[in-house]
Amino acid sequence: MFFKKKAGKKAKAFARPSFKKTAKRPAAAKKAGKKKGGKKAKAFARPSFKKKTKKPASAKKFLKKKAEPAKFVKTEAVIPTQAQLAVLIEKGRSRGFITEDEILFTFSEVEEYPQMFEEFFDEIDLQGIQVASHESGFLGEFSIFDKPEDKKKIASELKKLDVADISTDSIQMYLKEIGKVALLSGEEEVKLAKKNEKGSMEARARLIEANLRLVVSIAKKFTGRSLSLLDLIQEGNIGLFRAVEKFDYRKGYKFSTYATWWIRQAITRALADQSRTIRIPVHMVETINRFQQVERRLIQDLGREPLPEEIAAEMGEDVSKVRNIIKISQETVSLETSVGEDSEDSTLGDFIEDDKTITPDRVAAMQLLKDHVKEIISDLTPREQKILEMRFGLTDGVAHTLEEVGQEFGVTRERIRQIEAKSLEKISEHRDMLKLKDY
Repeated sequence: MFFKKKAGKKAKAFARPSFKKTAKRPAAAKKAGKKKGGKKAKAFARPSFKKKTKKPASAKKFLKKKAEPAKFVKTEAVIPTQAQLAVLIEKGRSRGFITEDEILFTFSEVEEYPQMFEEFFDEIDLQGIQVASHESGFLGEFSIFDKPEDKKKIASELKKLDVADISTDSIQMYLKEIGKVALLSGEEEVKLAKKNEKGSMEARARLIEANLRLVVSIAKKFTGRSLSLLDLIQEGNIGLFRAVEKFDYRKGYKFSTYATWWIRQAITRALADQSRTIRIPVHMVETINRFQQVERRLIQDLGREPLPEEIAAEMGEDVSKVRNIIKISQETVSLETSVGEDSEDSTLGDFIEDDKTITPDRVAAMQLLKDHVKEIISDLTPREQKILEMRFGLTDGVAHTLEEVGQEFGVTRERIRQIEAKSLEKISEHRDMLKLKDY
């Protein structure tokens, strides 16, 4: 109370100003003010709009239908019939090739029947039909929804690949990591594809990570061909990156359907490039594969090893080309390969003659010849010796022309020719010339 009284005067100086409530205007005054400012109010009043006439019910229905977002229809996987495959192969035979779009149109749900897809490619390889890249074209309306069974299918594939739960090897660790990434629905794939088209790195990474398990399931089918499973997976991942870059969501097919082609192509290309010690061109690898398929079929039909002429007739190639294919398709063998029962001591290299290495008796003969020639030309002048050495390559093994020797000594070609003839005439009368006849 004391402090309140003491600070009373100062408090009044800094106190907030008080505002008294104004009395209400009488209704009559309000009405008068409204009348007085009527003309001005009209000038600044908001414009009034009349209500539009109602649209017919049919127009409303049409606009509503047009504004509705497109719905994705979930359809069952359609397995290609033999008739469809026959038509596609016949088209490839007549033209010599089929396009990627034609394959994807027929195999719209390739992940549901991978075995049929592989058999189809084996058949077109056998027929010599090439697969051409085709950027444009309409593939038809396909479902872009993933089936709920996909998760179970991929999980079962991963279980087959697992070596052991307690294993800590690199494959097991990789499979566990990619197993944590959730699969994408059809709508999510389209959204991410749109973002990826605009340059979103996050959308690109999400598309790649969600399909790493697809790469594993495809790479598993190519094991046992001189590349490890991890190498096959990494090569398949390169194909997956390419598929993400090229994927066009407007065509309607699922990303996994499209990516399967690129993954398979990347793995087969890597096998062709890296599986052999000596690289064979890709087109030749395809020819060798076709040759091996024809050979296996003829062995089954004939019950014996087919002759090159029979294989050539079946393939429609020349016999010389078939023999060349047989020669190229042979695997390289290490010289350190063990031979015989005593594998520790004997190797293949011990039994192969090296015709490029000079034998000891040949080395001794060459040394004796060199000594005899030196002895014979020792009677000549240093200038004559040098000219003969350059002309016949006695020192470095390279025979020089008259022009080159003339430039070396600063004389004309004719003068070098005369000195050479004179020197040869001298040594022809040497007493040791008869010794050179034995060589």
